[in-house]
Amino acid sequence: MDIIRKYFPDLTPSQIEQYSQLFPLYNLWNSRINVISRKDIDLLYERHVLHSLSISKVINFKQGTRIVDIGTGGGFPGIPLAIMYPETNFHLVDSIAKKIKVVAAVAKELNLQNITYEQARAEELSGNYDFVISRALTTIPQFYNWVSGLIANKSNNDLKNGIIYIKGGDFFDEIKSIKKKYSIYPISEYFEEPFFETKNVVHIY
Repeated sequence: MDIIRKYFPDLTPSQIEQYSQLFPLYNLWNSRINVISRKDIDLLYERHVLHSLSISKVINFKQGTRIVDIGTGGGFPGIPLAIMYPETNFHLVDSIAKKIKVVAAVAKELNLQNITYEQARAEELSGNYDFVISRALTTIPQFYNWVSGLIANKSNNDLKNGIIYIKGGDFFDEIKSIKKKYSIYPISEYFEEPFFETKNVVHIY
């Protein structure tokens, strides 16, 4: 939890309490349903919570923004961002029922009123969202094909509506192939831990 306060010193007492509850909640659920790798659970705040919050270093979501988190797993990046932005609406989606069960339980325990959730495949979804977010679910072209029809035309945030994708490694050939505008934000510019050295927030619009 200290690593979250290190980079986000202006959290409210309520947010601090909610973030503090994440480790015991996920530790409990991980003992029942393996949603986070065993080696990562002790590094939850760095490798999952802070990793998710890298998006908030790129954009400050405005009130009423509609976001869908595709392939959320146990709730990342959606749950950490929903705590950070209580006035923003998050819809968390995963194709695996047991993972959505964990999302539902954590959202209820934290009283996150701005989260809805659904068991579905990305290509089955409908609706309009300002942003589609995800953590490296698949290749960029594949992901774009799944979700490009979900993005609303009218933008109300400082970044244009589109996809916000957390991805590491060399993906430049992937992103060029979809022939859309994009911006790449190296996470290492925001967080100093070695884990983030090769990871990026990618905005496709």
